[in-house]
Amino acid sequence: MQPFPVLGNTIRPLQHRDLEIIQRFASPNDLEQIAVSDLSGCRSRQKISLHQLASWLPAPVQTLLKPYVRAYVSESNGIIQGFIRVSPFNNNSSTWQIDRVVVLPEAQNGQHNVGTQLIRYCLESCLEARTWVLQVDINQKDTIALYRQNGFQPLAQFTDWEIDTASLLELAQHSPDLPNLMPVSNADASLLYQLDTAAMPPHIRQVYDLNVDDFRAKTIDKLVNHSSLLINHLQDVSGYVYEPQRKAAIGYFYLLLQRPTVNQPDEKLVHHCQLTVHPAYTWLYPELTSQIAQIVVKQSSEKLTENVSLQLSSADYQPEREDYLEGIHAQRQGHSLLMARSVWHKIRETKTVLDGLQLSRMLSGLQPTQKPIPGRIETLPQQHQHTDESL
Repeated sequence: MQPFPVLGNTIRPLQHRDLEIIQRFASPNDLEQIAVSDLSGCRSRQKISLHQLASWLPAPVQTLLKPYVRAYVSESNGIIQGFIRVSPFNNNSSTWQIDRVVVLPEAQNGQHNVGTQLIRYCLESCLEARTWVLQVDINQKDTIALYRQNGFQPLAQFTDWEIDTASLLELAQHSPDLPNLMPVSNADASLLYQLDTAAMPPHIRQVYDLNVDDFRAKTIDKLVNHSSLLINHLQDVSGYVYEPQRKAAIGYFYLLLQRPTVNQPDEKLVHHCQLTVHPAYTWLYPELTSQIAQIVVKQSSEKLTENVSLQLSSADYQPEREDYLEGIHAQRQGHSLLMARSVWHKIRETKTVLDGLQLSRMLSGLQPTQKPIPGRIETLPQQHQHTDESL
C-alpha cells in the first residue's frame, strides 16, 4: 500500500474540544444514529460489544473507550477539515470497521482528498487489522466513490424493513410453535457460532472472521451493556431455537425494545430486531416473527393506539426472508451496501548485529594470499613396513 500524499493536513486523535466544532457541520445521523441493520446483517451475538455501544453513547464517552473506538480528525492551519471513527469488528481485531467519515464541505484540499487521507491513515495505523469493512447507504454516490477509490469493493446489499403497528397486531395473534425456544447464555456460544457460520456465504464469513469468543459476553461487556440500555431507555430480549435431534441452533433473534421516556411520553417507539435463521429451516420465519411481535405488543400495550414499528434487515443472499417480509406487507426503508478491502502491512527486515560489524574486513589478514596447491602424500618408510610384518 502506497503512503497517502501529503496535503499539508495534520491527522491527530480526536479531543474533547473538537466535539463542538464537528457537530456544527456533521448531521445528527453522522454522530448519534442507531443503525437499523447490523453491519453483518445476520450476526447472532447475544452481547452488544463495547465498540458497537459506543455509537449510542454521548460523544465524550466514546473517546474513553479506546482501544475499542479510535477517532481522528484532519486539521489544516488549526481548522478541522474532517473526522473519522473506526472500531474493531471482532474480538481478535483482525477485522475493523469504518463507523463514520465526515468531511467539511468547504475543505481546503477537497472532500475526496481529505477523506482519502483520513481513511488511509487508519489503514496504515491499525496494524492488527487485516480486513476492513463498512456499510454505506446506496444513494450516497460520492461516499461510495470515495471508498472505491481507496480499494473497497462491494460484497453484499442490505435492505432495511419496517413492520407497522397493524401488521404487528396481526402477527401477534398467531401462536408460534417453538417448543425448544431457549434463552441465550455463554454456554450456547458454540451453537450460535455454528448457526452464524451456516447462515453466511463463504466470502462474507471470511471477511468477518468470527470465532466462538465473539459470541460470548464478557463481564465488562455485560456491565456496559446494562448501563447503556438504562441510559438510552432500551431493553433487550434474546433467544434461540434448539434442534434436539441435530443438537444445533437453527434460529436466533435479538430484540432491542425502545421504552417511552418521561419527557416525551408520546414519541414514536421504534424497535429493532436482529434475526438469524438456518437456510434449511426457513419455515421458522413466521414462527419467530410471531414470537417477536408478541413481545413487542406486550411491552407496548399502552402505546398500541399510536405508531409503534419494528425494524429489521435482510441481505441479498437471503431471498426467503425478503419474500416473507414482502408477504406480510413490510415496508422497505432503505438499502445499504457492504464493502470491504484487505490490508497487508509490510514488515521491515531487521539486520543482525553481526551484519553491522563487517567481519570480512576485520579478518582480511587471515585470508590466504593465494590458492592452495595440492601436494603428494608421503608413504611410510621401509623399516616401519618390516616391523608391521613381523608383528
